[in-house]
Amino acid sequence: MAETGPKAAPRISFVSLGCPKALVDSERIVTRLRAEGYELSKTHAGADLVVVNTCGFLDSAKAESLNAIGEALAENGKVVVTGCMGAEPEDIRAAHPGVLAITGPQQYESVLAAVHEAVPPAHDPFLDLVPAQGVKLTPRHYAYLKISEGCSNRCTFCIIPHLRGDLVSRPAGEVLREAEKLVSAGVKELLVISQDTSAYGQDLRYAASPWRDGEVAARFLDLSRALGELGAWVRLHYVYPYPHVDGVLDLMAEGKVLPYLDIPFQHANAEVLRRMKRPAATEKTLARIAAWRARVPDLTLRSTFIVGFPGETEAEFADLLAFLEEAEIDRAGCFKYEPVRGAPANELPGAVPAEVMAERYDRFMRTQQKVSARRLKRKVGTRQQVIIDQVTPAGGIGRTRGDAPEIDGTVSVSARRPLRVGEIATVKIEAAGPYDLAGTAVGF
Repeated sequence: MAETGPKAAPRISFVSLGCPKALVDSERIVTRLRAEGYELSKTHAGADLVVVNTCGFLDSAKAESLNAIGEALAENGKVVVTGCMGAEPEDIRAAHPGVLAITGPQQYESVLAAVHEAVPPAHDPFLDLVPAQGVKLTPRHYAYLKISEGCSNRCTFCIIPHLRGDLVSRPAGEVLREAEKLVSAGVKELLVISQDTSAYGQDLRYAASPWRDGEVAARFLDLSRALGELGAWVRLHYVYPYPHVDGVLDLMAEGKVLPYLDIPFQHANAEVLRRMKRPAATEKTLARIAAWRARVPDLTLRSTFIVGFPGETEAEFADLLAFLEEAEIDRAGCFKYEPVRGAPANELPGAVPAEVMAERYDRFMRTQQKVSARRLKRKVGTRQQVIIDQVTPAGGIGRTRGDAPEIDGTVSVSARRPLRVGEIATVKIEAAGPYDLAGTAVGF
């Protein structure tokens, strides 16, 4: 009787769309699949199944998700859909009735069950070893660290609570153990993310959990302080400007976390912010920013803004431009308002015409470019710590402590010796543009 060889490992092609929070979900699913013996395929055609992790926040994101599902069906034929758009499966079924299964965001067990049913695993415990930190979809030297799921805010333009539910925080000890594994595996930069990072722990009533020889409370500041003890860069994203956020500036001044805050202000005019159901004390915000910069002079502020929100007048938009100038927001993303099905903002009067919205977007970007160029010019002649993301013949491309990967600026680094990806080099800044810097590595 002929001997049969080992069964080939089933291959899964994976598509991850949307924000870094969705990327973390993808990492968790991929880690589980790898632990069960599945291999990852670089192409749909060479896979036994395709998993598409969708984004469903905006109509444009939904269109991108539906297109990705269609491409996977055309190239492979066997597709499992998950992610935010999975919370509204009827839209997916209407466009692509041939998908095998649809699950909502964070429904990891349901995704795995659907994969198992379509392509049973071929697990070999002696071969299918997964690193302690899990499978990461980012480069080895940085990783996203998601500290909570969902959001309890009710911004009128947003349906995230509908898609992902209310805030559910992870125990601080659990977050810290994950972070420790990542740093032990070579991660040099932890990018802390959630839908509302500064609300972390509210749902847990800030309960403490075991960590090393003691306990850490599930509080924004306590967690940030403990993360800062791990020896990696700690970058804080999606921080709502609640009063207690002021305390994190002390951690920045002490060098515990990076002097960087990503705060989604969304607008600056009080009436627009009220229609958005967002914090609306702009004058107090400007005073706080001034105090933050007095405490931490090299603080970098990143934010996102919406132009063309229903009812936005020219005067209200002018307030936004004035805020950009006075607050000197270092990095700003701008979005033209887009109705989202199910969002309360859809019922507001005063829709802004598309051509007006486009013109305001252009003016916003021109204003922000001037602010960014002015801020970056001040760095010329200084020495900056730069983490290297890419090696080039002349040296490398990296980022300062004030730049997050993929969304902020870069530094072109000239060096007399080869640089390594993940290395943190000291760079003398010699030139600045509207968004990026250039300089020479020093000290070797």
